[in-house]
Amino acid sequence: MTQKTSALRIGTFALVGLALLVAAVVAVFGAGLFNPTERAVMHFSGSVYGLQLGAPVVFRGVRVGSVDSMRVAAVGGRSAVPVEVVLDSGMLQTISGQADNALPSLVQQGLAAQLATQSLLTGQLYVDLDLRGQPRPAGAPVPRDAAGHVEIPTTLTRFQSLQQQLDSVDVNRLSQDLAATLSAARDLVGGPEIKQTMAELAQASAALARLTVTLDKRLPALADAAQGTLRQAGDASDRVGGAADRVSGAADRLGAVADRADALLKPGSPLLASVQQAADELARSATALRAATSDESASVQSVQRAMGDLSRAARAVRQLADQIEQQPQSLIRGRVAPP
Repeated sequence: MTQKTSALRIGTFALVGLALLVAAVVAVFGAGLFNPTERAVMHFSGSVYGLQLGAPVVFRGVRVGSVDSMRVAAVGGRSAVPVEVVLDSGMLQTISGQADNALPSLVQQGLAAQLATQSLLTGQLYVDLDLRGQPRPAGAPVPRDAAGHVEIPTTLTRFQSLQQQLDSVDVNRLSQDLAATLSAARDLVGGPEIKQTMAELAQASAALARLTVTLDKRLPALADAAQGTLRQAGDASDRVGGAADRVSGAADRLGAVADRADALLKPGSPLLASVQQAADELARSATALRAATSDESASVQSVQRAMGDLSRAARAVRQLADQIEQQPQSLIRGRVAPP
């Protein structure tokens, strides 16, 4: 009994130890230890100090893998740090929405890696994945390394971009240009042109001050004179307006009279037709009397006198018609005496 009990205790202790070991492994490596994974590589051109093996790889704050290895290699003639990561295939499929070729699809969409800081105190880094790159053309092959792992493009952080720009600045050339600029400015300030300009500026300032004093003294008188001129101009404008109204009224009346005279004297008007008809009748009467009388008649002289009177009357009527045509205003104002 004693040997059987000891063997049972030893077996139980071994099983409990194995269970604790499995629990510890799961706690350290996560529940994704038994999930299918996919390896990828990233080439960082800058320093990766603070990035440790096992550092998390996250996509928008969600852990999708961890760093598996790091080394230094020459890529494109320059030194780079290839970082191999192990990614959860299930998480990649969820992000891309595809069951097959999830990681290549995300790279085609612009998936890019960037180093980020886990803690400012310790300086530890992690790999941050996001669709921050430019989408690749349709049908373009996804880059892979010699082992066939998908290569995820990398981008610089803002601090790394700033540091790279500062490193590219030629400080010596910048200091030389600054020294040359200061020397030129010193020569310009100490030159005779600046002194002459300052003297002319002082004279102009003094003249401006004198002009200001003069204007202060004369401004009230000028203002009063201007107000008087404005009042006189207003009165004159009122008088001109009244005269313009009277002239406009007279012009309207003259226009009405002219319209009536034009209506009376226009061709075919009743007045001219009556005058013409009277002249024609007098002419016919004179012709008939001349035909009815002869030189041997006893009343020839009286008839001739009558004919003369009729002729003079006809001429008078003719003259009246001509006068009306030449001076139509005579019907309203009377006959105008010749000069």
